[in-house]
Amino acid sequence: MTDAPPILYCANHPNIETSLRCKTCGKPICPKCAVLTPTGYSCRECLRGQQKAFDTTEWYDYPLAFFLAGFISLLGSFIASLIGFFTIFIAPVAGMIIAEVVRFAVRKRRSSQLFTLTAIGAALGSLPLPLLLILGLLFPEFRSGSLIGLLWQGLYAFTVTSTVYYRLRGVSIR
Repeated sequence: MTDAPPILYCANHPNIETSLRCKTCGKPICPKCAVLTPTGYSCRECLRGQQKAFDTTEWYDYPLAFFLAGFISLLGSFIASLIGFFTIFIAPVAGMIIAEVVRFAVRKRRSSQLFTLTAIGAALGSLPLPLLLILGLLFPEFRSGSLIGLLWQGLYAFTVTSTVYYRLRGVSIR
């Protein structure tokens, strides 16, 4: 007689032996399927179910976040066009301001799509000035384009968008 525990196989990968179980549903999971949470390992299905319970946004939060992010990003883009090199320092601050204004405006409600839509709004809001600079480079009669100005505007757009996205994203499941 042996007192060896039975061999368990991952519910998603039946050829992988495991001794790990989801803390919520108890099904066997391998390290590829396990997601470490502050209270133990969970399977991705249980985590998705828990995250759906925390989707608290209202329908009007989406357009509000999108337009607020776009408007503030556009204002920041004008400031970036005036300060040149210092855009390196101002753009992350502008991204944090956008994220916090949006978070305040939607009263800290959240969803998995809200941060993505806010980042898209920030990206689109930062595009008008670089497009004008490109027009100035392509058509000399506009006389408003310079490569260095386009560089600073591109840096602003990238930095603001990524800062907003990562500031608002929260927990993500890959």
